[in-house]
Amino acid sequence: MHEAMYYEKRDPGRVVCHLCPNHCHLGESQVGICRARQNRQGKLYALNYGQISSIALDPIEKKPIKRFYPGSYILSVGSFGCNFRCSYCQNWSISQERPDTREITPAELADLAVDYKRRYPNSIGVAYTYAEPMIWYEFVLESARKVKEQGLLNVLVTNGYIETEPLKELLKYIDAINLDIKSYTKDFYRNICCGSLDYILQNTKLMAEQSHLEVTTLLIPGYNDSEQELGSLAGFLAEIDPDIPLHLTRYFPNYKMDLPPTPRETMERAYDAAKKHLNFVYLGNV
Repeated sequence: MHEAMYYEKRDPGRVVCHLCPNHCHLGESQVGICRARQNRQGKLYALNYGQISSIALDPIEKKPIKRFYPGSYILSVGSFGCNFRCSYCQNWSISQERPDTREITPAELADLAVDYKRRYPNSIGVAYTYAEPMIWYEFVLESARKVKEQGLLNVLVTNGYIETEPLKELLKYIDAINLDIKSYTKDFYRNICCGSLDYILQNTKLMAEQSHLEVTTLLIPGYNDSEQELGSLAGFLAEIDPDIPLHLTRYFPNYKMDLPPTPRETMERAYDAAKKHLNFVYLGNV
């Protein structure tokens, strides 16, 4: 068991997690919304520390990241759990369920990345992805340090829902990020994700200052696919930096949502709306 960071002890035997804005208040044996942090005898433990559910050598473009070492490969790893509850989740079997896992230490992961670099010279480092890496925090932080010590790169694929202090600490070791901005409306985050847009927008600016940043938005018919909303999102990103790449990806039915796939015409209109503000816009899953 690995004790978690960023929590507060409360009497009698309760804890409050301060890693993400959910700020879960947990009594004995209770698990947070993320399903990866548990109160045991008045201490908070990271249940997913060192637990890998998925591992693969992926093209960097699959993250998707288009303008950071294009043509390279990256060792991609994920655990389980998420601090959102998106009803359309594409990786629900590991983010919302408890999959089979295998154990690995940060040093072993860094060594594995070095081995892949030796065998595949265009392999550049490690991507923390698949499930939500922010609630795999302790392991990702220690692994990112070890990977940096080996002269390799670290990439995050994340929903960005984390408090400022832990984010700043992690960003010291992160070279590139794909940030999944689910929508540009507070209602979508509140009703579909069970989260808050305000934290995402604040963290977007911080990430862009510290790392190479690319953004992904999955377009769901009738929920977040209007030209007005996409134009507003692109305008927000352009105020930070018009060179931030925006990936607009096509929704397909998954998990608890059975709407038909996003029409191709919708994707093309969204592209046109975003391209008025940003220099790099890409369509995915089309």
